[in-house]
Amino acid sequence: MCGMCGCSEDVQDKKHHKNHTHDTFIAHHHGSELTEMVRIEQDILAKNNQFARKNKHFFHEKKILTVNMMSSPGSGKTTLLAKTISDMKDKITSAVIVGDQQTDHDAALLRACGTEAVQINTGKICHLDAHMIDHALEQLPTKERMILFIENIGNLVCPALFHLGEDYKIVILSVTEGDNKPLKYPEMFRSADLMILTKIDLLPYVKFDVDKCCEYARKIKPDLEILMLSAAQGHGLTQWYQWLTQKQRVYMTGSEPLVNHVET
Repeated sequence: MCGMCGCSEDVQDKKHHKNHTHDTFIAHHHGSELTEMVRIEQDILAKNNQFARKNKHFFHEKKILTVNMMSSPGSGKTTLLAKTISDMKDKITSAVIVGDQQTDHDAALLRACGTEAVQINTGKICHLDAHMIDHALEQLPTKERMILFIENIGNLVCPALFHLGEDYKIVILSVTEGDNKPLKYPEMFRSADLMILTKIDLLPYVKFDVDKCCEYARKIKPDLEILMLSAAQGHGLTQWYQWLTQKQRVYMTGSEPLVNHVET
């Protein structure tokens, strides 16, 4: 997590992340200090889960289906969201919380597609946490029965550990990345409800074994749902839109229990 990778140096909210420091990385070299490092990490995650439960209660009170979209940088999250919002604007009401370390480029792009979007800039922090989402909701005009997309920061490690109060976690993997990513980042794929393979129009030009990637992903999580698409060419988008509308229908009718990612 980010206390170990050092991303929290010079964070914007030092009080909230006061124990979230690079010094914890050194602790694993010092016997008894390992216990302290683990305790600090547990405290951070426990505090995060308090805010995640608060967010989840808010979402369920307003019947807002919330989807947390995670990936490494350059997977095509923003492109997929922009296409989804444009194509489905007459069928769903949506809003987006966008996480980036710098700039508001992605939020501006998504607003141009016809949705409300709030940008969270995290500086050196490599993930969104539930407290950030709580603050973003104060700025975001929310409506009942909408779909809220959370576009997490490009990172396959830390975002998997921080529950946000979402109903579904989606991991996006482009075919321009390695097909062994599920094995290299198992916690991300274990935490996900859906894996989307993007940029499949490039498969003839890259070395990426789809079958092997899916095999690796289901070795980590046997019941993981998998979709393949190209936002640029439109391949597979119908299946993605059907997935969203089906999950929203289930959410509204209560015909299936929602995924509960927040630990009690």
